[in-house]
Amino acid sequence: MQHALQRPDISIALRPLELCVVVPVLNERPNITELIDRVANALGTIEWEIMFVDDGSSDGTPELVSQLAAIDRRVRLIRRFNRRGLSSAVIEGMMASTAPVVAVIDGDLQHDETLLPKLYRAIAEDRKDVAVGTRYSGEGSIGKWDQRRARISAFATKLAEMIARTPLSDPMSGFFAVKRDTLAELAPRLSGIGYKILLDIMASASRPLKVAEFPYTFRVRQNGESKLDSIVVVQYLEMLIEKKIGHLVPIKFIKFSCVGALGLGVHMMVLFTLISRFAFGTAQTIAVLSAMTFNFLLNNSFTYRDQRLTGWRMLTGLLSFYAICGLGAIANVGVGKMLFGSNYGWWFAGLAGAAVGSIWNYVMGSLFTWRKSRT
Repeated sequence: MQHALQRPDISIALRPLELCVVVPVLNERPNITELIDRVANALGTIEWEIMFVDDGSSDGTPELVSQLAAIDRRVRLIRRFNRRGLSSAVIEGMMASTAPVVAVIDGDLQHDETLLPKLYRAIAEDRKDVAVGTRYSGEGSIGKWDQRRARISAFATKLAEMIARTPLSDPMSGFFAVKRDTLAELAPRLSGIGYKILLDIMASASRPLKVAEFPYTFRVRQNGESKLDSIVVVQYLEMLIEKKIGHLVPIKFIKFSCVGALGLGVHMMVLFTLISRFAFGTAQTIAVLSAMTFNFLLNNSFTYRDQRLTGWRMLTGLLSFYAICGLGAIANVGVGKMLFGSNYGWWFAGLAGAAVGSIWNYVMGSLFTWRKSRT
């Protein structure tokens, strides 16, 4: 399909920007041109821009967007490196625009772009905070989903009621618009975890938001493959937990601790296997190294998935993790001995030592092993 946009007339370019449409993308090159044309046709006289946020596509998606942006200033691109995630991509794209209304639509053509003017006017004219494209009210539909996916979506929607401060028929929707001032107000409290940014917004508000809902039918993907995998379920549950108790305990520390509990199981299993063949000291050393290695690999793929180490960085990260856990073990034993020597019960001393060791490992691991990239 030939790209229908032309160089914007200077009189159009000077009009105030009214709407930014944010599109998080990962390997969506076949859909880019058609999506831009559809958005342009749908929005008509509304002064808009479309902001693609690319999370490291390898199929030429950012290169194509760059070519289109060179001939139309309404097309914009953000390329992200060393970080991924649909929610964080949407937040970054929305906050990079100065438009008073910002919307999000998927890059896979499954959302009904003809709804965009209604979403925009609900905020710009009807003074709503959020306008949502819903699959679960009125004539809205999930389209050709199979029963399994429909049941999962319905269950996830039910769970969302625990944290959403404003009732919605479709809190899992990825197609909505929001008043930019409202987003700026909520941004510091957003978790940015996973794929459900609308639910994140609704759960982060300290007051009920004014919402409008518009039904639409979810389309079948035409090109490419779905980016949703089993980790999405984990990330969704992670966001629910973060919104419930994240102000008390960081969600990454909870994940880190769960990995540590599994690592303890690995330690005991290796020790049980080796104790009849080697001296205790040798068996214990191998068990400790096995547990540390297990913890590092699982934390790298689960706890710090958004900062995952690869290549040589995995080796240096593993060595730093060994060093950190070694010092953590010293702190664990030291605190436990001190408390036990002060007439505290063995169980309290043991738990306190383990807690200190876990906190040390988590903090130092975050600072050194999985430190955030500055690029």
